[in-house]
Amino acid sequence: MQSTEKQLVQDFYQSDYYKDTSLLEDYLHKDVTIYWNSSAGFSKLNYDDFSMMASEMGKSFEALSCEITHLLQEDNKITIRYTYHVSTIESPEEEGALAHFICIWEIKDHKLYKGYIISQPGDDSEENISSFLPKK
Repeated sequence: MQSTEKQLVQDFYQSDYYKDTSLLEDYLHKDVTIYWNSSAGFSKLNYDDFSMMASEMGKSFEALSCEITHLLQEDNKITIRYTYHVSTIESPEEEGALAHFICIWEIKDHKLYKGYIISQPGDDSEENISSFLPKK
């Protein structure tokens, strides 16, 4: 059985927050802080920063889907490993891996409060993605 905290994180990543940023209110704590290490360097984002980034994503991508490979919990901290796949407005019929992520979320007041993200550019290597999916 999945905890409500794990469900919150899963629902956030599977939502269309990038198309409708008002959905962020359902998931992000008003005092959220996101510490993000990416190939472009370090960023520290608050609620408004993340909302602006999500809005820009909605303008750039025709579709965005999240493939979750790991979702783990310890106390009020949820760790998620996922890959965002996107199709662009210019090529809506083509989908490709945008980036791979690992994030540790701290939950407060039933919302995502602090996020520690590490990301790298995506690739469509089957070994990179499907090797971590549960065997059926």
